[in-house]
Order: sequence, then structure tokens, then C-alpha cells
Amino acid sequence: MNSRERFLETMRFGKPDRAFMLYPWLWTSTLERWHSEGLPPDVHVDEYFGTDRYEVVPINVNLLPNFEREVLREDGEFRVVRRPDGQLIKEFKHRPDLNMPTWLDFPLKNRDDWEREFKPRLDPRSPARYPIWWDDYARSVRDRDYPLAINAGSFFGWIRNWMGLERLSLTFYDDPGLVRDMMDYLGWHICETIHRALDTVQFDFALMWEDMACKAGPLCHPKQFREFMLPNYKKVTQLLREHGIDIIMVDSDGNNGPLIPLWIEGGVTGLFPMEVAAGSDCIAYRKQFGKSLMIYGGIDKRALAAGKDETEIEVLSKVPWLLTQGGYIPWVDHLVPPDVPFVNFCYYQELISRVSSNPEKALSEARRRGISLE
Repeated sequence: MNSRERFLETMRFGKPDRAFMLYPWLWTSTLERWHSEGLPPDVHVDEYFGTDRYEVVPINVNLLPNFEREVLREDGEFRVVRRPDGQLIKEFKHRPDLNMPTWLDFPLKNRDDWEREFKPRLDPRSPARYPIWWDDYARSVRDRDYPLAINAGSFFGWIRNWMGLERLSLTFYDDPGLVRDMMDYLGWHICETIHRALDTVQFDFALMWEDMACKAGPLCHPKQFREFMLPNYKKVTQLLREHGIDIIMVDSDGNNGPLIPLWIEGGVTGLFPMEVAAGSDCIAYRKQFGKSLMIYGGIDKRALAAGKDETEIEVLSKVPWLLTQGGYIPWVDHLVPPDVPFVNFCYYQELISRVSSNPEKALSEARRRGISLE
């Protein structure tokens, strides 16, 4: 099978020749560590680890133009920065990728900000949303042998980035009309922006992004999701299905359990990255939702940092059973952090490759050793 066939067979609960291998998702500091531990500096990391090709069409559905990034002030250790999404943050000057910033302010505070600053940046007719040579690009991907995705936007996640979680949470109650207007507009904007691409390219799947949960659960109540977000999810997913896309994945960190039935109702078919530390349980979700939910991820990155034995237990307790059920792509449950040694990740990749070549045999092995959680 080529990568495209393997991906589609996997996500449609068929019988792929092996597991689809997603690219290593790494912090910059992780890659730097691995280079110091033996990863050649002049190789493509994806090729080195033998992953499958996986592309997202280069269409911009987000703010256009962005806010201008600028450093407002700095001292010996910190700097205050305006991000491209308008957030004002305080970050470490040296190695900001290793530390969470402090959020100081957000650009969207009221309806006037929405109308004046944001809607003009969400014009689906902006020429730069598409590559200048779009027709050539469209022709180049028609006979591809790898899966191609289209970005189908965000609702809660984008607005939370623009308003901040606290202000958005209060606005659901203080000005629900504004929240509804913003989400309805985003639904229209996303559909209008991607329609041209859908008309000219047959995509294999769609990606959406929310990051709308933490360890304790979702960042909004399911009732708010149903009222404000669900109608717009249905609008976007209906358009995708009309163009032959039946694999629609949402990227949302944290424990999203209470929202999964709503996403499914809204036309979403899958979720990733399934953070274990937040309480996400791929096996429990597979048993609960069956073939209604496709899954990437769910492999605890902390096990990879702990060592080979812990990695083996983590993989064998989940991956063989999930692969036999279908609709699952093994992947670490978020960015691989710099406390994972290069040798540990190499062992993990080798183990995934071995397990995926014969998941039934690996499942029997796990049961014999008493480490299967299935």
C-alpha cells in the first residue's frame, strides 16, 4: 500500500498492511538534544524514522493579515511581545520554547473590537489565502500517493486565543449575542474560504483545531457547545461531506470526554492527541464510541522519558488492541519533550513498527505477559 491507501484503509476501519506512521511531533529543544545524542543534523527527521507522508494544503483560513509581531519592552531576562494573533505576552528572552509565557492582555474585548479589528482580517476573499499559483498546485496533487488534508478552522479555540479564556467565559453569559455572532461568522468564513479548494481538489480528510479542555475537563459547558458551536460544526462538516470528505479530525488537548458525543453529532469523526496525563483513555473511548470515533495518539510521552521498559508496557498495553479494532494511528499524546532521550525514541519507533506489522501477535504477547489493559 502507498501512504494514501494506508491512511484511508486505517481510518475507515479496514485492513491496512501496517500502521500509518505519523511524523515525530517534537519541541525544538528535543531535536537539539537528539542531534547531540546521535541524530544526524543533515537528515529529514520524517525520513530518518520512516514515517508516512502526510500533507495539509497551504490555504490560510485564519487571521489575514496577522497583527504585527513586535517587542514592546525587554530587560536582561524577559521581553514583552505582541504576537501575530494580537496576544500580549511576557516571555523569557533565552529559549522561550522551554517555558510557558505569561499572558498579559488580549486584543478582542468587545463587539467594537470584533467589528473593527477582526472581521476585516477574516475576509474569505483576501487574495493571499491561496497560493498565487493555486491552479498549478491543484494539478500537482491530483495523482498523489499520500493523504492530503484541508484546514477546516476553529471556533472556541480561535476566539479563546483572541479574547482570553476568562473574558470568553464571561461573555457567554454577559453578551451571548456577541459569542453567537462571532461563531456564526466563523462558520460562514470557513465555508467560504475552503469552498474553492473543495471544488478543485479531492481531499482525503479535514483537520479542525480547538484545544478546549484541560485536565479537569472541557473549558466550556456542553450546553454552551450545543448552543453556540454545534450548528456551525454541522455547517462546516456538511460542506466537507458534500465534497466527499468523510474523515474529519479535531485537535484538542486535555480531557475532552464530555464533548465527544457533541462532536460526533456535529459531524466530526475523530479526535487527537488524547493526552494521557489529562485522563484521556483511548481504549475506553474505543469501547464507548466504537467506529464513530477515529483516534490518533494516546501514547504517554512520560513513558518514553522513563525508559525502554516503561515504553514497552505503555505501547503493548494499548497499541496492539487498538490496531486490531481499526480507526487508530499510534502517536505520542503531544509534542515529544526534551526529557526523552534519542535512544528511547528510536526504541519506541522500532517497537511501533514491530507491533504494527502483526498486531494480533503483539496482543497475544501482551496478554501472556499480563500487561494488556484491553
